[in-house]
Amino acid sequence: MTDRLSELASGVRFGKFASVGAVGAVFDLSLSSLLIVFFGVANELAKLAGAELAIIVMFVINDRWTFAGAGSDLLTAKVRRFVKSNLVRSGGLLVQVLVVRALGEVPLSIPVAGLDLWELIPLPLAIGASMLLNYVAESLFTWRVATRSSQRDSR
Repeated sequence: MTDRLSELASGVRFGKFASVGAVGAVFDLSLSSLLIVFFGVANELAKLAGAELAIIVMFVINDRWTFAGAGSDLLTAKVRRFVKSNLVRSGGLLVQVLVVRALGEVPLSIPVAGLDLWELIPLPLAIGASMLLNYVAESLFTWRVATRSSQRDSR
């Protein structure tokens, strides 16, 4: 159990994961904001589209950098990890959508240059709310980092 915790508590791996998350956030926030501001898409739908784009980008970077060596390079294995990553991150995405929905109900307006910034502020808050959940779930289920260490130790 302590091996699992030490694997999850890796500052280097978490730092990489957070850095990749920042890149994903740029993609997510860019697409979500574009859809809301210029196309009038509902906040929750824009959030879903932005999040899926970010999930794809982050999976590619995490697979090659953050969790490099934690899985097979075979295409079928990568596809399996990608599907798992999408399923795992659906929990984080649910958290994000709920945060966007809840904050969208707050009767607040922050007008700046003809835009209501309050429509955009919940987006990065939602990303932050789901980051730790995503890190633990991706480590345990997508790349199975903590379980690999335990399996090696038990041999």
